[in-house]
Amino acid sequence: MYRQFLPIILLTISNVFMTFAWYGHLKFKGTALWIVILVSWGIALFEYCFQVPANRIGHEFYSAAQLKTIQEVITLVVFSVFSILYLKEDFRWNYLVGFAFIILAVFFIFKKW
Repeated sequence: MYRQFLPIILLTISNVFMTFAWYGHLKFKGTALWIVILVSWGIALFEYCFQVPANRIGHEFYSAAQLKTIQEVITLVVFSVFSILYLKEDFRWNYLVGFAFIILAVFFIFKKW
């Protein structure tokens, strides 16, 4: 029963690595781009170590479209926390409205029609 939640946990871990690989370097703008690219690739390796099993296990319980939707929602949540805590950026009201529309998309994708 709990196995269906394992992909969500793995995708969350994967997204933390992905977010640091894609956006963590924004605090190090003085670092040479080639170094940032290599470090990002190294971080992305760990992302894939969690993302690939998450999708493999998750496909036992969810369709590919549902897995992608779960991943996108997790990405937005992880990125929101990351941008506020790590990048010290503001969370604006229009972001919340956009997220509400994404939640509406989740409803349509997971609804049994």
